[in-house]
Amino acid sequence: MTDKELVGHLRTVPDFPVKGILFWDVTTLFKDPESFSEVVDRICNIYKDKGITKVAGIESRGFIAGAAVADRLGAGFVPIRKPGKLPAETVSASYDKEYGKDTIEIHADAIGPDDVVLIHDDLLATGGTAIAAVELARKFNPRKVYVNFIIDLKEFDMLDKIPAESTSLLSL
Repeated sequence: MTDKELVGHLRTVPDFPVKGILFWDVTTLFKDPESFSEVVDRICNIYKDKGITKVAGIESRGFIAGAAVADRLGAGFVPIRKPGKLPAETVSASYDKEYGKDTIEIHADAIGPDDVVLIHDDLLATGGTAIAAVELARKFNPRKVYVNFIIDLKEFDMLDKIPAESTSLLSL
């Protein structure tokens, strides 16, 4: 499947979640079995030889492909969530995003020092969430942290500014 075919399965939603934001919806990509499989295959091909032991998916769309990638790589899955959603002790980080401030959390026992972590999210725009996720993961002193996105929005030019080795499948 080509990049163009994958992009053809995306939906854009103007003025969501606030006026002025063009939201790239990956749920339409996920509902097509071939497209979903292609996304997971591509991510796994990038990271199959990196020794990934944990995939940390960022709420909420990062959970979908992230969990499938973790399963295929034989790694554990760790959710990175909004405050108040995880039931046990958490570690948090706050950040700015294009339309406000936010905070993410991870369980305090989610990652160990022997782990190699792949953080996954659907889209990279201003980078706030991803940078905070890297900060969270590094609090556990893992051996290595990688970051992957399905979509990198070129207008923000943030992929090289993420403080970990980062990749994206599509650059729009």
